Amino acid sequence: MTIDIEAARAVLAANDRGGYTVPTARLYPFQWNWDSAFVAMGWASFDAARAWREVERLLEGQWQDGRIPHIVFHAPADTYFPGPDVWGTHHTPPTSGIVQPPVLATAVRAVFAADPDRARADARAAAIVPALLRSHRWWHAARDPQATGLVAILHPWESGMDNSPAWDTALARVPTTTATKIVRRDTGHVDPAMRPRAEDYQRFIHLVDTYRGAGWEAARMYAAAPFRVADVATNAILLRAERDLLSLAERFAAAACGAIGARIARMEQALAALWSDARGLFLSRDLVAGAALDVATSAGFLPVWAGVGDASRLAATLGRWLTRARFAVPSTDPAEPGFEPLRYWRGPVWAVVNWMLAEGFATAGEAASAHRIRNDTRALIGGAGFAEYFDPLTGEGAGGGSFSWTAAIGLLLSDAAVAD
Repeated sequence: MTIDIEAARAVLAANDRGGYTVPTARLYPFQWNWDSAFVAMGWASFDAARAWREVERLLEGQWQDGRIPHIVFHAPADTYFPGPDVWGTHHTPPTSGIVQPPVLATAVRAVFAADPDRARADARAAAIVPALLRSHRWWHAARDPQATGLVAILHPWESGMDNSPAWDTALARVPTTTATKIVRRDTGHVDPAMRPRAEDYQRFIHLVDTYRGAGWEAARMYAAAPFRVADVATNAILLRAERDLLSLAERFAAAACGAIGARIARMEQALAALWSDARGLFLSRDLVAGAALDVATSAGFLPVWAGVGDASRLAATLGRWLTRARFAVPSTDPAEPGFEPLRYWRGPVWAVVNWMLAEGFATAGEAASAHRIRNDTRALIGGAGFAEYFDPLTGEGAGGGSFSWTAAIGLLLSDAAVAD
């Protein structure tokens, strides 16, 4: 099934708010970090100047310490909770205080390669690379203070995979008491059966309260965190981003190459150690309990995107999953007790994860797996439109509609169709 390229472009245009793109109207009315990275790559397929602007608007939210928060509140809106008053970060423009998977260097490298105006590409990338260097240094200093090679997330939202069953055990330690009154907006826009549960939100907001109480200072947050996890997806995405940053630095910041290379070597070894023979994929690690989080999720395949792991073994594991699902790649193994095909990150297929996995498998020589994932993603988008996510059993679109990063992936997959 083919993807309507003009319709995908129209989704991005409709969600454009003046140089930044909201994920979808009302449900997510601000600029989200990793959403915008994927969206920038989508824009670059037909409007490179607008792609650069997407990145620049996101970087307006970067803090002096280097972190790039997961939300930038460029303009007020009352359709989302928690808003800037809950975060209390006192940044201009207002932002949240936590982060998201650092896809941005990968996106910048892709936009740089796609821009037909080479003088513009050089100028924009040269201005942006220093911000990327600060961001990556922040990740390692703030979230891997002992230089283990694995960075920590301190909130499930930082993984981007908010309510993944992989977090259930670690999240259970977090109290459900909150200093902030919870006024959920998401369930007014989307069926509550497709969203995180009320108890999840209580724990999520308890963590926000905890870190706000720590003044959003990185070391105090790390010390106070009841949820501290070496998320395999975040680490794989950061490792891939380090490789892409190294490529950019070779052109724009040669003095930084040595430090980036050292981080890559350290991360490669540490990420490989998260492999589980029993599961046939990688598992996140609970850094508080000092134990693997033994739940099979799509995150466990993402090291292939970073060039780590035995791609043939990962492909074999994916094949077993797909005997129980019609469409690749469920966000949770359908054999897991926590699998729910329509509830956010507990089962549905997400186009952005599929795109990363397909690229990773293709690069690793597992062409059949890459082909299956790309074809299934095209079929899901072609059949159900640019939904936030999809039921892996039926192909039904779920969550928010006219979703920007799904449209962006549709554009990237349409470009890949000939090569695939």
